[in-house]
Amino acid sequence: MNTASKSERTIFSFLWRLPHPGMRILKSAAAIILCYFVSFLRGDAGIVFYSQLAALWCIQMYTATTFKNAYQRMIGTIIGAVFGLIFLLARGRILTAEILAARPFWFQAGNAAVISAMIILILYTTVLIKKKQASYFSCVVFLSIVVNHAGDLNPYLFVWNRFLDTVVGILIGLLVNTFSLPRRKRKDILFVSGLDGTLLDEKDTLSDFSRVELNRMLDEGANFTISTMRTPASLLEPMRDVRLRLPVIVMDGAALYDIQEKRYLKKFTLTVKETKELLDLAQSQGLMCFTNVILQDAMVIYYQETDEKVHGELIARLRRSPLRNYVCRRPPEDAEAVYLMLLYPKKIIRDFYHTLEQGGFTERFKILCYDSTNYPGCAYIKIYNREASREHMLTELEDMIGMEQIVTFGSIPGKYDVVVEGDLNRVVRVLRKRYEPVTFGMHRAGKGI
Repeated sequence: MNTASKSERTIFSFLWRLPHPGMRILKSAAAIILCYFVSFLRGDAGIVFYSQLAALWCIQMYTATTFKNAYQRMIGTIIGAVFGLIFLLARGRILTAEILAARPFWFQAGNAAVISAMIILILYTTVLIKKKQASYFSCVVFLSIVVNHAGDLNPYLFVWNRFLDTVVGILIGLLVNTFSLPRRKRKDILFVSGLDGTLLDEKDTLSDFSRVELNRMLDEGANFTISTMRTPASLLEPMRDVRLRLPVIVMDGAALYDIQEKRYLKKFTLTVKETKELLDLAQSQGLMCFTNVILQDAMVIYYQETDEKVHGELIARLRRSPLRNYVCRRPPEDAEAVYLMLLYPKKIIRDFYHTLEQGGFTERFKILCYDSTNYPGCAYIKIYNREASREHMLTELEDMIGMEQIVTFGSIPGKYDVVVEGDLNRVVRVLRKRYEPVTFGMHRAGKGI
């Protein structure tokens, strides 16, 4: 009994972890059944297959793409239908009914040659009218007329039904893909999410569901941003396909970065004296610091050659980004570091942290110490201005954009409004519910739900 229950729970847990069918899948099924319904109302005058193809082509992730695809399909259908009709009428006037019925070899060869030549004409037409995106659909419609239905008795009727089938499919696709329940857009709320373990998995990947839904809400005006320990370069690599508009909180609150303008709006740095003091202390222990300095909105990382293999591996991996600039030398005397970073085997890091603790540096600065996931057996120390914090920078951002309501997402219980544990799509699911709650008439003048 207990074994069976455990087995059932295991199966249920496995099934629950499978990706849930998205709205595009469900909308595609709805479009197909609606095409059948319209075909029934038309008395099967057309061919439902063509309506379904057009409808499926219009079911896209984003509304803008839906209208673009619908337009391309319509233009392509018109061009293909016109050339198809011309071909059928011309052939009917030139050839007799006996030849069309007998289909001798010379007829089949000539038919193939003319159709192939007309494909050139169709494609060239799309180039002339600057509708090259519709070229594929023009050819598909043309070939469906002249190859599959060349023997139809009434070419006018078939071409009309073929055109009408496409129009029906396009309209159904547009209707289904743009349909949504009445929702209120909460543009008065600022949504702030962490990144690692919140939106991204252990492979630094954002799920397709989160990417599509997040972009849709961002396009509709959702106020959403990221707060992370990462630098802008490290943040933008996995989030390159997300259309973030608002500034992002980076380097654990040491800076506020405007992605659109590619500049730092606010930063908390170590003073020149503090930077030099910390570098001298590390040097006295035989250690090298990666000194991160912002120069005219560019991140410059100063370092010195060492015998540590992980230092070379880290530089080789990270310097590929255009947002990182590694310079092999000690930083200038007037440098104000955003933060200092050390990467060494764990024992060396523990010993240096103990040195910092004994010297009172842990009271004067914000110091983070944690194990490295990329380099097993090693750990990091990062040293920031004492004022650098995500909470402090969030207050700066709140004042900057004039938001009073904030909803935060993170993985630490008690620290965030919404705690994410395991399900990395939870951020977007909760965001969708809070940003665009269904109203069903409950939203009246001046009142929310």
